[in-house]
Amino acid sequence: MEKRININEIEPQAYKAMYALEGYLATSQLSKTHKELIKIRASQINGCAFCIDMHTKDALKYGETTQRIFLLNAWRETNLFTEEEKVILAITEEITLIHNHGLSAETYKKAEEFFDKNTIAQIIMAIVTINAWNRIAVSTQLEPAK
Repeated sequence: MEKRININEIEPQAYKAMYALEGYLATSQLSKTHKELIKIRASQINGCAFCIDMHTKDALKYGETTQRIFLLNAWRETNLFTEEEKVILAITEEITLIHNHGLSAETYKKAEEFFDKNTIAQIIMAIVTINAWNRIAVSTQLEPAK
């Protein structure tokens, strides 16, 4: 892959703003498992090898199982994920693939069954943030650590 710019080096204020979002998410009600499922699934959709590598390692560190990580892109076809997690994954996919139709009324209503408005806002912000990181990593061709 060709060498591209390092935004953190040439525009550190941009990364500082992104880290502020991460700081906000660290104080959210979302569990580490929920955050990592969001990060991995959005990164799979966006084809971001750097983020998939980072967040699968983080998920394992936080106690996630390899089986659930392996089956994450087929979460609808397994009973390994809770109904709450399935709602989070559906929201993640619909927001990440916003060009299809965005967050559907059906999925939003299902989210309201499990989460209060603050938690829904936190889920959306977690998805928005990882999608931004994915776009930075893919467009600058960041590679996973070896």
